[in-house]
Amino acid sequence: MALSNDLRERLVAAVNAGQSRRAAAERFGISAASAVRWMQRVRDTGRFEAEPSGGDHRSGRIESHAEFILAAVVETPDITLFELREKLIAERGESFGTTTIWRFFARRGVSYKKSLPTLPSKRARMS
Repeated sequence: MALSNDLRERLVAAVNAGQSRRAAAERFGISAASAVRWMQRVRDTGRFEAEPSGGDHRSGRIESHAEFILAAVVETPDITLFELREKLIAERGESFGTTTIWRFFARRGVSYKKSLPTLPSKRARMS
């Protein structure tokens, strides 16, 4: 959990007033490493606020292949996730887990239900 922006602001003000990062960290009860990171962030971006935490940080990689994936499904409607994975490796040189591909479809509200094979009839002759 991120520490408050008020605390961050007070630490930055103390360091800017001449206190060392380590001394300011001790004064405000945080680690010296946090004080150093916060001050580096201020130096690099001019901001001390914490970045949002959690959420999806990696789906952009598979999303860059969205047109290819969706076209493959149109081309072969009954393609399995494993087959789609192999197609991505062979044709795009990208490897994704089947769960990643499943999540790609879940974000679009697409689901595939495989029907069970029909059992042979006990009354009628099957070819």
